[in-house]
Amino acid sequence: MIRASVLFVLLFIVPAHAQSVPVPPGFDPHLITQVYSTALAFMAPRTLDPVPVAQLTIWGLHGLTALDPELTTELQGGKVRLSGRNGELAALPPPGEADVSAWAGLATDLAVVAAGVSVPVRRAGTQGVMQNFFDELFNHLDPYSRYVPPVDAVEDRERRVGQAGAGLRLTRRGPFIVVAEAITDGPAALAGLVAGDIIVSVDGQPAQGKDPATVMGWITGPEQTEVSLVWRSRGGRTHSAVLERVVVPPETVFAQRSSEVLVIQVTAFNYSTDAHLSQAIVQGLAAAKPPAGIALDLRGNRGGLLRQAVTAADTLLPAGVVAITAGRDPEATRVWRSTSGQLTDIVPVVVLVDGRTASAAEVLAAAIADRGRGVVVGSSTLGKGLVQTIAPLPDGGELFVTWSRILAPRGWPIQGLGVLPQLCTSLGQDVLNWEFATLAQGRQPMAKTLETHRAARAPLSPTQILAIRNACPAAEGRDADLEAARLLIRDPAAYAAALLPPMRDDAALSTTTR
Repeated sequence: MIRASVLFVLLFIVPAHAQSVPVPPGFDPHLITQVYSTALAFMAPRTLDPVPVAQLTIWGLHGLTALDPELTTELQGGKVRLSGRNGELAALPPPGEADVSAWAGLATDLAVVAAGVSVPVRRAGTQGVMQNFFDELFNHLDPYSRYVPPVDAVEDRERRVGQAGAGLRLTRRGPFIVVAEAITDGPAALAGLVAGDIIVSVDGQPAQGKDPATVMGWITGPEQTEVSLVWRSRGGRTHSAVLERVVVPPETVFAQRSSEVLVIQVTAFNYSTDAHLSQAIVQGLAAAKPPAGIALDLRGNRGGLLRQAVTAADTLLPAGVVAITAGRDPEATRVWRSTSGQLTDIVPVVVLVDGRTASAAEVLAAAIADRGRGVVVGSSTLGKGLVQTIAPLPDGGELFVTWSRILAPRGWPIQGLGVLPQLCTSLGQDVLNWEFATLAQGRQPMAKTLETHRAARAPLSPTQILAIRNACPAAEGRDADLEAARLLIRDPAAYAAALLPPMRDDAALSTTTR
């Protein structure tokens, strides 16, 4: 229900100097109020730290200043005041601190007054005013909460749903369209297509001489529809099949044998990552000569689905805590556990990380390290450990609000801190040589810093975070990372010294975040 003052503003506003201001053409106060009211009501109980609705609104009103520096808004002398170059434009009594609809109406009232006197605000229009309101509001919260306007929201939703196709990536070789990758478990791979095959035609249309993007456009289409492919294998034999289009997430798991080490690179976490990681491990361990160890390469992995990181942990960890999400909303707080699906508890595991390793990738690395199952090698990771929840808005846009922190099994926050390696490669070869010499003596060279890191509890100041992270500065991955992994796997004593001591499964469950 819209309060009376908002209905009134549809006709005119009475500012402090008592001169009525008409609503500018194309300006929609009713929609602005609806969006603000919905957003504030959604945010109030869910923001990571409690912030009164009044404060959220005052922050948002600074968006008028962002549009026109000659405008200022402030809560002063018991009134919310809007001022311009020539003095005060409006002074409205503040509603009750938690009165969401009233604060939304007040913000709308002041926006209409501002639009009446400011060309930049008027030019920004309804959408621009709302965008700047949320931009300024979220500037005071965290880096990941945001407002997505209607057009971008539609595109985001389409990306989240994905495009249906055959699970192919194509390239061009001379006049021919060639399969660069056939994603495991995709319709094309199941039909027998492999990298190097030449696409002859799609639904009867010749592919030779065409652009790869054009041919991919022919292959993709609505989910559960059919596409007919003709292709030629490397032996020169021609094949054909009618495939059902499905949403096939891109391949994220790539395994190869590097001497005695099974190297498994995971580039992101999507709906198929856990199954493909499990498959890579099973196939690697079943080799005629099993690997001496596994190097799980998460360098450059920006994350993805938290649930997939947890299920991926099943392949390497026994049943127990993988991560904890903790927030003010009861639905935001959850203990994420691995099941008893561990594929091996004997083969050493080394996890490679760098300064670009983030989010879900950090969750998996932290769990393997905290649970004493493997050694993390590389540099400090990015430190993205916040979870967002999404709310649809009346204008068709979306609101992403951070509502929980991710805690590692030992209770420390991933946000800001990131994962601190047990063997640091970012300080140069001389330091790395010293670390190996110390491990050879049965001592963990980073023991004191690791103890401080694992004992940290949210919230942490930037100074505290930097003091810990500087022990192994974030850096891009390097060849020394994989070589260090090989050396650890070859030396059981050094590997054992690098491991964190075992922890109780419930060690982090009594941890509070505030």
